Amino acid sequence: MPLSTRPREVAVTTRDHRVDRNDRREATRPPDRAQTLLVLRRSARLLLHRLPHLTDRVVALLREQEPSYRGPGVDTEALWQEVHRSLRHNVGCLIDPRGMRESARHCSRRIGSDRARQGLPLDALQHAFRLGGGVVWEELLDTAARQDPESMRLLVHVAGDVWNFVDEHCSLAAEAYRRAEREMAWRRENRIRLMTEALLHGTVRVADLPDVVEALGLSEDGRYAVVAVGGPGRAALRTGPAGDRLVWNPGDPVDLAIAPLEEEPGEPREGERGLERLARDLTPGPGLPPVRIGVSPPVRGLVGLGEARSLAEKALQACPADGEVALLGDHLAAALLVSSPDLGAVLTERVLGPLRRLDPGDREILLDTLATWLECDASAQRTGERLSCHRNTVLNRLRRYEKLTGRSLGSPGETAELSLALTARRVLEGGRPAI
Repeated sequence: MPLSTRPREVAVTTRDHRVDRNDRREATRPPDRAQTLLVLRRSARLLLHRLPHLTDRVVALLREQEPSYRGPGVDTEALWQEVHRSLRHNVGCLIDPRGMRESARHCSRRIGSDRARQGLPLDALQHAFRLGGGVVWEELLDTAARQDPESMRLLVHVAGDVWNFVDEHCSLAAEAYRRAEREMAWRRENRIRLMTEALLHGTVRVADLPDVVEALGLSEDGRYAVVAVGGPGRAALRTGPAGDRLVWNPGDPVDLAIAPLEEEPGEPREGERGLERLARDLTPGPGLPPVRIGVSPPVRGLVGLGEARSLAEKALQACPADGEVALLGDHLAAALLVSSPDLGAVLTERVLGPLRRLDPGDREILLDTLATWLECDASAQRTGERLSCHRNTVLNRLRRYEKLTGRSLGSPGETAELSLALTARRVLEGGRPAI
């Protein structure tokens, strides 16, 4: 073949390829947007007349594919009406987006809220919206094809718009579902808080007890104690292993809790062993911020919790130190003084007032010796061992107290008053100048 003919053949070939590319570009060029939307709206209008049929299809698919929608608690007629209403709004939105947009959104949000209140799973709700979207899309294509096969091909170019619409309403329904869940959780928590508060303050009505028993999971005639907790560590105690078993009523500055007590047949003092186990479980571990705990005596039945709450608060006030659990029965003297602080202050002044003349350091040594001597059952020998001093030093300090106050430590009555005065000084010094 002559060389001179090659450029001509190449030129022809290139021109032919250019014609082919133009033909393909023309074939794949998207149709006019207005024309496509016209086909979509025309098909959607025809679909409005077939809404009962669409509703039947969607409901049948839901009951076939989603177990949640065929449970005994689902009202079939109500479900059909809800699906029909949703389809009417959503198909109408394809016809008149501006006019129907807000009503369609409101409808989807309402469905989401209703499903949350009925307790149906969120994934079942979202699947329902996608099933409905699939049925609508299939019916749109079938309707367009019956009118004109070319119209059906045009609808393919708005498939993304239709499914974006379905996704949007899935999201709206899910958002409303979660919002309703949060609202219901808040209402449940608030209801439980009010019930617990009513029990602890003795204001619960007998007629309400069955509801309280069901909501709190407590036995109406069980044995209980009330726990009062103060200090920065109370929040950590609520979430600890022992705290998880209690019904809490957080407050400021004191948290209260209802503690069910385990009972054992033949207990010599009914409920006492359960109370001791509770105290051991509540004892704060190392590293917990400062916290003090007071525990009431056991009471029988929910109606006794109001009185137990008052006793638990007194036990908390009598708690000797951070990190300790005060059972009221072990701190009755301190609790009595807490109940009558004015009398406690008078007693403290009468028994310990004369020591105010001493230097602060000297006074603290003498007071510490007196408290230790009482804890050691009036044994000077054991007191000296605990204080790391000779028993004669202890005896000298005791005689000095007698000389300063004019009181006799050999008198059982005056010794009892000394014990009460030292307890009053400890429990009341937070609100009054220390002796």
